[in-house]
Amino acid sequence: MKKISICIPAYKRPENIDRLLSSISIQTFQDYEIIITDDSGDDSLKNVLEKYKELPIFYYKNEKALGTPANWNYGISLAKGEWVKLMHDDDWFADETSLAIFAKATSRNKKFITCRYSNVYTSGKKEVPAFSKNSRTKIIDQPLLLLARNVIGPPSVTMIHHTINEQYDTFMKWRVDIDYYIRILLKEKQFELIDEPLINVGISKTQVTNYCIDHPEVELPEGLLLLHKYGVSPLRNLWVYDAWWRILRNVNVRSIEQLQSYMPNKIWPEVILKMVEQQSKIPTGLLKFGPFSKTAMCLSYLLNKKYLKA
Repeated sequence: MKKISICIPAYKRPENIDRLLSSISIQTFQDYEIIITDDSGDDSLKNVLEKYKELPIFYYKNEKALGTPANWNYGISLAKGEWVKLMHDDDWFADETSLAIFAKATSRNKKFITCRYSNVYTSGKKEVPAFSKNSRTKIIDQPLLLLARNVIGPPSVTMIHHTINEQYDTFMKWRVDIDYYIRILLKEKQFELIDEPLINVGISKTQVTNYCIDHPEVELPEGLLLLHKYGVSPLRNLWVYDAWWRILRNVNVRSIEQLQSYMPNKIWPEVILKMVEQQSKIPTGLLKFGPFSKTAMCLSYLLNKKYLKA
């Protein structure tokens, strides 16, 4: 059994696969396998793989495109390593010691490992998102806080032990990683944070974020799915409540009828309906003014706490 399975769900973009495999080829840690599950409708990746014959690559061409996140789950299901390291094809290892540092962290008896990372933009700009010790403690105590802010980051910055049986929810595509982390944290109640940026996360216009963020046809169905999974009790935390307040505000839902039109025949919790009613009474321009919106949210929270018992 290999120590680490590096699972790469791929879709076209051969230049990205080339960059990722190049970053793997220089790793000082060698006890790994690479599993590539290719969702492309063509053979654009095969020429790239020819350059890396020395790497332990297991390539699987999907006869029919699985889509994300089903392709993620498929790659993970093929892993034979003790640890599973999902890597999106537009991300790559920061330097030659990254995988060795991940491997060293496995000795700390935690089944969920994550690291700091750098966002790398096509312009060349680079930034390392903050991840404070306080944030770590908070999301262990209340994993649903990840809805307010995903301080963990994308799946490429994580590594899980093979005994974790959770799968990515194929009914989701925007908050799918958050939902996955929540389920793991609710069970494990701990994780290991490597406090240095080991992964470069490619930021471009082709990312799912650009097609999902603030789009009601994506945000609202996935949000309702989370509410059905975890109930409304997490909204007792003001930061989680505020996350929902901002979702409804940012997708510009101005009536209950409009909200329900995105999920016909589905029942929304009373607290969400009340939030929509309260926001609809505030002019849009004023609602998007930060200080006023925050004050209105706090008042809404106090008025609606009675709906947060279930």
